[in-house]
Amino acid sequence: MFMAETPSIAIMADEFSKLVDGFSIGSNDMTQGVLMIDRDSERLGQMGYFDERDPAVKRIIAHLIKVAHENGCTVSICGEGPSNLPDFAEFLVRVGIDSISVNNDAVATTKTLVASVEQKLILERLAEQNALAAGKPLKKPTPDWAWNP
Repeated sequence: MFMAETPSIAIMADEFSKLVDGFSIGSNDMTQGVLMIDRDSERLGQMGYFDERDPAVKRIIAHLIKVAHENGCTVSICGEGPSNLPDFAEFLVRVGIDSISVNNDAVATTKTLVASVEQKLILERLAEQNALAAGKPLKKPTPDWAWNP
């Protein structure tokens, strides 16, 4: 497992994938690196600047997961984001994260959330297949993490 805590590792995931069997994203460090914001700054935190849900952070994480999977590597994540931000945890499930590490007090809630999101994904895919079979493909909105570098 290789720690992916900087944007450069995510950007070069295709090369690092040749050397490792998996990545572990440090969400706090990755967010700090992408946004170039001191995560310990109380003032910036109160202003909402340090946020794993920022589209730039989500894009780099989604890119890392996609490239890692294309190269046979797994991806896990640790940090405060998945524990404290249910919508961030949902994003991670939607982009195919293999494992999420959360604080002890968030384990039960996060397990329930992940199961719910996985069920939602199955139902969404079934709806897409049914619409396609009926000749009426669904138009899905582009998620804010979509990126084709």
